[in-house]
Amino acid sequence: MLNDKMLFYNNFAEQFDKRMNMYETNRRLEIIFENLLLNNNIKNAKLLDAGCGTGWFSKKAYELGADVVSMDLGENLLSIVKKKCNSQRVIGSILDIPFDKNTFDYVICTEVIEHTVNPKQAVKELSRVLKPGGILILTVPNKIWKWSVIIANALKIRPYEGFENWVGYYELKKWIVECNFVIEEFFGFNLIPIFSRVTMPINKKIDKFCKFISPLMINIGLKARKI
Repeated sequence: MLNDKMLFYNNFAEQFDKRMNMYETNRRLEIIFENLLLNNNIKNAKLLDAGCGTGWFSKKAYELGADVVSMDLGENLLSIVKKKCNSQRVIGSILDIPFDKNTFDYVICTEVIEHTVNPKQAVKELSRVLKPGGILILTVPNKIWKWSVIIANALKIRPYEGFENWVGYYELKKWIVECNFVIEEFFGFNLIPIFSRVTMPINKKIDKFCKFISPLMINIGLKARKI
């Protein structure tokens, strides 16, 4: 049975987009579709948006011609996805994905695994449903920054009552290799923890020119190919 922590976002699905910081979301859309997938033709490819939320990443993949499956635990969230794109919508957990192994050409999972009880199991499941040679695109918040959300939650700046099992930079890299992936790109992004019209261009410049401080950045991103 699903508990309230697992369905935290689903409980305010209608207000979810209004509460999102679209500067941060648009930055992830840019990184995934304009950088990591720039040289990949996803048209007609079977793509899973794992933990799709309200569907911004599903929408973009659908617009690029992918055969998109939008999966989330929350039925209310999937109803919002329906308004954005005509993807296949499936209720399911990334800890137990309701598809056979070797189903998808691409899996996108952005800022999701940390909201589960077992992020490592989530990575294993994402690997299982990918075809050999398939591509995983994953982003997560960096564990060294978890203190910031603890403070934000305490001050009611970011009231969140779901799971917060953040993953470390080198810990995630180890998991990816153990789950039969070859890492093609692995990096940090966003150094300034305020996402606004002013700070996002600065973050982008830091991301581009200061790759050596990737382990210290707020978010971790990767592109990996399943062996």
